[in-house]
Amino acid sequence: MKNNGLIALVAILALAVGFALQKYNGLESQSSSTAVQLDFSFPDTKGEMQPISQWRTKILVINFWATWCPPCLKEIPEFIQWQQEFQSEQVQFVGIALDDQKAVVDYLQTVAINYPMLIADDEGAMLAQRLGNILNTLPFTVIVNQQGQIVLRQLGELSREQFLEALQPLLMSNN
Repeated sequence: MKNNGLIALVAILALAVGFALQKYNGLESQSSSTAVQLDFSFPDTKGEMQPISQWRTKILVINFWATWCPPCLKEIPEFIQWQQEFQSEQVQFVGIALDDQKAVVDYLQTVAINYPMLIADDEGAMLAQRLGNILNTLPFTVIVNQQGQIVLRQLGELSREQFLEALQPLLMSNN
């Protein structure tokens, strides 16, 4: 009898995950045809508000992360490298830490990040959800073209291959 209950629980969980992924895939397919409203501001590590609109003319790579998230910390060195590599191509990384300011500032003393770092905490988590992070996963990255369309939503780590696959068509359209 216990096994039947366990099987039913697993089936319900699998169904819930299936619905969530279906919803996520629906968001993914809509992303190429509709622009998102990127109109938000969060403070940087010095407490100064930074509107996302200041980078509107660039290809934006917005990464939601936290200092307590090992996969987030693992991909940051790659983002530093990619920011340097593609800066001349009008690519702008923006980190949004879902964390408290002290933890972020302490972390940034150990890593020289070459892109803007904003601190958002709960408001950032709500923004990530609006942008398609329906599972509240970290890291979560979106790539937004110059027209404000999300061309990639990545739950979990972003690989170089995924990054380049999303970026190449945008770079070609810049020329």
